[in-house]
Amino acid sequence: EVQLQASGGGLVQAGGSLRLSCVASGFTFDDYVIGWWRQAPGKEREGLSCIDNSDGSTYYADSVKGRFTISSDNAKNTVYLQMNSLKPEDTAVYYCATVRTFPGIELMMVVATLADFGSSGQGTQVTVSS
Repeated sequence: EVQLQASGGGLVQAGGSLRLSCVASGFTFDDYVIGWWRQAPGKEREGLSCIDNSDGSTYYADSVKGRFTISSDNAKNTVYLQMNSLKPEDTAVYYCATVRTFPGIELMMVVATLADFGSSGQGTQVTVSS
């Protein structure tokens, strides 16, 4: 059974940083793409970033490119999202999700559809105060 556990959210001032963690279990970590999406109150779900654990390739949505960094520790079955230069508009519940990788996978499409088609864990709240 695919299980993902996100943690690391909290309250931070604008300009600050947080690191989210996503611990995965129940599947072969290296065979999957793991990514992050978020949902703010009254807004659409938004895919942010993902990493293909089979080869380490990554993709970022424009809204977080240059501020967020995704990484993975395959030995710990954990994916991280380092979030810097946080803005009040980053306030949301953040979720990690996974889909199985395959040759030729388009990570841009994975990020765009992760919230709908990925297996997600429970979210972690991030609140950025101005």
